[in-house]
Amino acid sequence: MKTMLKIIIAADSFKGSAGAPFVVAHLAYGVRRLLPDAEIVELPLSDGGEGMLDAYLRTGGARFTIPVTGPDGRTADADYGILPDGTAVIEMAQASGLTLVPEARRDALSATTYGTGELIRAALDRGCRSLLIGIGGSATNDGGAGMACALGARFLDGDGRPLPPGGAALRRLSRIDASGLDPRLAACHVTVACDVTNPLCGPNGASAVYGPQKGVHTEQIALLDEALSHYGALLAAQLGKDVAACPGAGAAGGLGAALLAFCGAVIRPGIETVLDALHFEEALDGACLVLTGEGRIDAQSACGKVPVGVARRVKRLDASIPVVAVVGSISTGAELVYREGVDAIMPLPSRPMTLEESMQNPGPLLEDAAERALRLLLAGRALRPR
Repeated sequence: MKTMLKIIIAADSFKGSAGAPFVVAHLAYGVRRLLPDAEIVELPLSDGGEGMLDAYLRTGGARFTIPVTGPDGRTADADYGILPDGTAVIEMAQASGLTLVPEARRDALSATTYGTGELIRAALDRGCRSLLIGIGGSATNDGGAGMACALGARFLDGDGRPLPPGGAALRRLSRIDASGLDPRLAACHVTVACDVTNPLCGPNGASAVYGPQKGVHTEQIALLDEALSHYGALLAAQLGKDVAACPGAGAAGGLGAALLAFCGAVIRPGIETVLDALHFEEALDGACLVLTGEGRIDAQSACGKVPVGVARRVKRLDASIPVVAVVGSISTGAELVYREGVDAIMPLPSRPMTLEESMQNPGPLLEDAAERALRLLLAGRALRPR
């Protein structure tokens, strides 16, 4: 008998292993192995990091590529997009992302967001005055100072000399000169797509929480946190922009703070902006199951990463639709996502294997995980209380 089931597959990338389109396509293949006649809606997603530009361009628009200054100072090619309504979509990971820097070269003390500022300037040059900037996946911890420099701001030491790139140099910051800031920014509406709510500094700030994944050693965390704290104080004292404690100010190594201070940005949950753009409510109509996913699910996921963002939206629209998260690994605090609307978690590995092994060949694992999840759901239908 043919089935008329409609299934939504809306997943993020598995960082370092598979992009969102790859993940979604292989989950769909796994579903079709069991339910070949199902209607499947494939929605590769992003919460503001890698893949956000691709997600938006699914709705139309044009892609542009320019050379920019990468996080380690080397030139890199970076893409940005312009949507049919003239909004520029900028993915900071394209210009300042962790994947642009080989592990041996990662140095968050000197990494710069200058290239992200170059992308913004390129969009301004094309006449864009509405900017959507995704700030996940960064290699940087410079408080967004590099981005601001590319847009005309200057960061000076006690002798009036420009500081070198990177967050560590902000310890010597004496004066912020915003007189040369691109005047076109004043006429812009800037929305930041961000998946975290961390402040700029402190135990939950940019350096302490996200520094280690960018190569920051334990003994360097205090140094960077002190530098960003000093920077935040000068933003308030010299520019009147007291943004250090704002939710999201610590995102992307403090880029959130700079976008608030220099661009007058508004920060929104990244997954919410993407779901809106893809008209998720319309896609969900008539669905009986939603498969979502990300590389690792943990306590941070509950703060609004893709699986939780999807689950919240689904349950708000129809609480009866089950949401299953297919993930590469499960870590501490993953159980918190159950409170947010995720009904079940299906890990990728079907047998003991190393992380390297699972990352090298994720396609078959995604397919198997999708089929296992479906088989359990279908078996659950047969359960009857005795």
